[in-house]
Amino acid sequence: MNEAIIKGKWNQLKGSIKNNWCELTDEDLDVDEGDAKMLSIIIQERYGKIKEEADQEVREFGRI
Repeated sequence: MNEAIIKGKWNQLKGSIKNNWCELTDEDLDVDEGDAKMLSIIIQERYGKIKEEADQEVREFGRI
């Protein structure tokens, strides 16, 4: 799933994103809706992951 599709289906994907990363809040997901890079940054902050690890998780999520 590319970034354009993620942005277009953001509201539908929010539930799946929260299931995958349960520590994320609604406010986290409202920031720059559909921005994969921002999602990666938020995951880094919430979970203490390095950039590459968070980026990989977001890429893998996008393949679902």
